[in-house]
Amino acid sequence: MTTSPPNTDPEPRRARVGASQESREPRAVRREKQTPGERLELETFLPYRLSILSNTVSSAIAAVYRRRFHLSIPEWRVMAILGRYPGLSAAEVAERTAMDKVAVSRAVAKLLDTGRISRSFADADRRRSILQLSPEGEAVYAEVVPQALALEAELIATLDPGERAALDRMLRRLTARARALQARSGSD
Repeated sequence: MTTSPPNTDPEPRRARVGASQESREPRAVRREKQTPGERLELETFLPYRLSILSNTVSSAIAAVYRRRFHLSIPEWRVMAILGRYPGLSAAEVAERTAMDKVAVSRAVAKLLDTGRISRSFADADRRRSILQLSPEGEAVYAEVVPQALALEAELIATLDPGERAALDRMLRRLTARARALQARSGSD
């Protein structure tokens, strides 16, 4: 039979128990108990981490099209969405990309000026514009897409197939949950 060493901790046992139980709680639960003056740990805050990842990957891909085609990230995102879903309005582009409507409007204006997209108007509703890649825009899209896909392949090569599938499931669930929270809060 082994005996445990005597308690030399000056802190009472119940305080230690409470602290250990708290450290085992999920971080989200601990956050609910935060005090008003507590600092946000950005390094563990999921929205911040996702933003850093997104910005880092977007910047790496942007290096491909910025130098050669003088495109900004919002301009490329508009082109990418129109390459996948031609015939959208600017509002639909903003919705599908979760971009700010002003950023989409500026990107659309620049792409129209540079001839990379074209705009027509719906027969049924002349107020609704229909955007699509122009032949020049299609050529840019055809050059950028393989390079963007190659960069994506390099990025996810660090994950095995099971991890990729799990990441995809998690991203879908988190996106759906974020959209539900956004709808509940009434924000755009």
